[in-house]
Amino acid sequence: MATYQTRGRGPLLDRETQAVLERRSLELGGLLLAALGVAAGLMLWSYSPDDPNWMLASDAPVHNWLGRLGASVAHPLTMIVGRAAWVVPLVLLAWGLRLPLHLGEERLGRLVFAPLAVALAALYGATLAPPAGWAPRFGLGGLFGDTVLGFALTVLPLGAGFAVKVMSLALALAVLVSVAWVAGVTRDEARGALRFLILGAGWGYEMILRGLGRGMRASAQVARGAQARAVGMRAARRERAVALEDELPPPRRQAAVVRAPEPAVAPREAAMRAPLMPPPVSASGLAAPPRRAMPPAPSGIGALLSRVPGIFTRPAERPEPPSARRDDYIDEDIDTLPVDDRIRARIGDAIRARARAGQVVTPQAVGEMTAGAIGGSVASAIARLRGPRPLILGAQAPQSPRPHLDEPPLTGPAAPAADPVIDDDDAEVWENPVETPAFANSPAAPAAPRVVQAMNRRPIQPSTRARAEAQPVLPLEDRYAGYEFPPLALLADPAGVPHHTLSDEALEENARMLESVLDDYGVRGEIVSVRPGPVVTMYELEPAPGLKASRVIGLADDIARSMSALSARVSTVPGRSVIGIELPNERREKVVLREILAARQFGDSQMRLPLALGKDIGGEPVVANLAKMPHLLIAGTTGSGKSVAINTMILSLLYKLTPEECRLIMIDPKMLELSVYDGIPHLLSPVVTDPKKAVVALKWVVAEMEDRYRKMSKMGVRNIEGYNGRVREALGAGEVFSRTVQTGFDEETGDPVFETEEILPEPFPYIVVVVDEMADLMMVAGKEIEACIQRLAQMARASGIHLIMATQRPSVDVITGTIKANFPTRISFQVTSKIDSRTILGEQGAEQLLGMGDMLYMAGGGRIQRVHGPFCSDEEVEEVVAFLKAWGPPDYQSGVTDGPDDEVATDIDAVLGLSSGAEGDDALYDMAVQIVARDRKCSTSYIQRKLAIGYNKAARLVEQMEDQGVVSAANAVGKREILVPEVQ
Repeated sequence: MATYQTRGRGPLLDRETQAVLERRSLELGGLLLAALGVAAGLMLWSYSPDDPNWMLASDAPVHNWLGRLGASVAHPLTMIVGRAAWVVPLVLLAWGLRLPLHLGEERLGRLVFAPLAVALAALYGATLAPPAGWAPRFGLGGLFGDTVLGFALTVLPLGAGFAVKVMSLALALAVLVSVAWVAGVTRDEARGALRFLILGAGWGYEMILRGLGRGMRASAQVARGAQARAVGMRAARRERAVALEDELPPPRRQAAVVRAPEPAVAPREAAMRAPLMPPPVSASGLAAPPRRAMPPAPSGIGALLSRVPGIFTRPAERPEPPSARRDDYIDEDIDTLPVDDRIRARIGDAIRARARAGQVVTPQAVGEMTAGAIGGSVASAIARLRGPRPLILGAQAPQSPRPHLDEPPLTGPAAPAADPVIDDDDAEVWENPVETPAFANSPAAPAAPRVVQAMNRRPIQPSTRARAEAQPVLPLEDRYAGYEFPPLALLADPAGVPHHTLSDEALEENARMLESVLDDYGVRGEIVSVRPGPVVTMYELEPAPGLKASRVIGLADDIARSMSALSARVSTVPGRSVIGIELPNERREKVVLREILAARQFGDSQMRLPLALGKDIGGEPVVANLAKMPHLLIAGTTGSGKSVAINTMILSLLYKLTPEECRLIMIDPKMLELSVYDGIPHLLSPVVTDPKKAVVALKWVVAEMEDRYRKMSKMGVRNIEGYNGRVREALGAGEVFSRTVQTGFDEETGDPVFETEEILPEPFPYIVVVVDEMADLMMVAGKEIEACIQRLAQMARASGIHLIMATQRPSVDVITGTIKANFPTRISFQVTSKIDSRTILGEQGAEQLLGMGDMLYMAGGGRIQRVHGPFCSDEEVEEVVAFLKAWGPPDYQSGVTDGPDDEVATDIDAVLGLSSGAEGDDALYDMAVQIVARDRKCSTSYIQRKLAIGYNKAARLVEQMEDQGVVSAANAVGKREILVPEVQ
């Protein structure tokens, strides 16, 4: 069997050529890496947070030196890892130098661990305080460093301040090792670099000492020259003065002496005469006698080191400057903060150091600069991070002590005639001293106004009635001759309600964190004010130019999640250019009804129908006038506080108005909420619980409105206030009103007979109709209810009739367009969706409420205000009702729920557009019967086409014909037999 042998093909290039190509490839790759490192360094060096990139759309010009590409690379790197992004160009440059020089190319695989080095550098950056010019809202470690470090602080069983220090030291060592290892540094190279640093530091220190020696010698020479020139100038002036005195006549010689006094040059001469070193001060505060000669100075290195006492000598013990104390800018008790805020809490506490100002450095203090003072300079630098410290509005801000510039100059006494013997090396000139700020207490820039506005904790001013009830009363004193209002003591005392406040530092840090959260979502702006309240805190955001408010409003859910809040409401502030972001407080204060009713805004107001709504977000009482609304529509889900709010509104009327001034009609289809008020003297009828009777009661109210308008028209007034004022004037003057009534008919002619009757006028009371659940009424008789509500809402204001209607289902079939258009004043409690919020208010936001009385109050004109409704328990309502029932039975009005006469009911239906039209229906029925008898066909669709009516109307006509025996019932196929004879 033959065998075949094949010859292997030789390599294309020989080994030497391959080796050369590999070396050149490594060199070319190194140059490429160096170029990439330089480009990355330029990107990061010229990074600006405002540059447009793929994460931020902006019309601003690009400041990055590499254009939009550089901004698109530098922005995400800086946002994620902060200053740790500089590890990337550093490693690239290191390998860019190693590869061309062929220094350790076998260790190129270490680049795989470069992300680990970047991550460690980001963690280390997070432990450091950002400098004053740091623009981003995150720390030096970026979002990654802040997040991981915040989690680590919660896991470590150490205090926050100590843990940060330990982690900072450990991470610094880890970053140094990891970056050096990734850059390909070996142990020998590291040892050589360390030796070079030590030798270089020693050489640099020696050069500094030599420079200090030369500088001090030059200063001494300048001082000696200046002193010699001053002595020569002083001698020349004296010689000129003596010559002038000899030349002038005797009378003018004295004047010359007076006009040329020596103090004109005394300050400079005093400075020149002063000893070059400040004299010692005795215990009594007086200067000690000047020394005649200085002790011999040491020579050589000892003389050089003696001039720098702060380096090798320990200064005398003195108290640490306030701004240098660690306790002023690091708060050890931060374990109670949220997880994401613990790392930022140290920075927030460091801002306190800004309020301290520097002290003036005296010549005696120059030699006492210590490491503690240098540490104070670091603390002062940390105090400038993240912009100016916000100011508390309404509170006393810490004032920075100012240096006294008008103090006498720190100069010594006049020098003796003989110049002192001073060593050249130790000579120091002390002329007019300049107040040099110390490193430890360097005065910071003027603090900008702080954004935190302190919550108004002033007690609410009591009303006249509240103060009168608080005064002791003798049992024999008859305070009330007639009706007595229920006392405020029946309600819960607000003194037992605890108050919780947030510290200014916590509010400031929340504002900074909110800015950071908004920046994460691309919203540029600044928190310009923080307004804390009893339930929520509003942060006012000044958005960047060109930012739409709808974009921020749409981030409400994301803001609540990022801030770890239950909910967040974002809306524009009317009349201002800011956007309000409302976040709930950690602890919610309880709003008590008695506090609102006892306030001056309620008790001393001139409102006709005041309603105590609650407190605004600043803690001020909110009282609305139902007479000006003039009707109120309330919506909210179950458990949102809607029924409690209705109870507080009813109690507001009961505490303010007598039964002669205000009467109530309560409609409660649920039979639970308003039944407790049954029997009070303010009711016009018992509490209506039957939906059918509710329709009758509303029609009675419409009839009462029409009757009042007729009476006001005859009297020539425009509203109920004018009518009641005219009635009171007539009663005061003893006048009576007359009216013409029909008494019968003339027997001969049959004409009606009229007589004039005198009547005693009575003022009209206000009538308030309260409907607790409108949805149940709309399901029973939607058309009639809607017609009554529309009529009352359009016309009842001037007659003194007002509606308060509530529903827990704010859908379009309950709150129709007609009802919504006639109720300009609305209140929305917490709802389930944005659609329900838009249905009741016309905009979203009610779905972000907190429940339990938290409401949005929209007054006329569409202005929305957030109000926290007061709480009123069932026991309090029962006590007030029992007090009112003790004054006697109620005076019910007949006909409210029984229904009017047929004629009056027909007139009311005609006014409401609900006329049954019996005559028209009869004519239509006759036409339908005629058509069926003629055509011998009977079906709903056939009648509908012939008479051009609706399907429902045609079906009723067919059923009516079946009942009357005109047609038979439908058979199996739906046909009917015609039972009447055919009509031609």
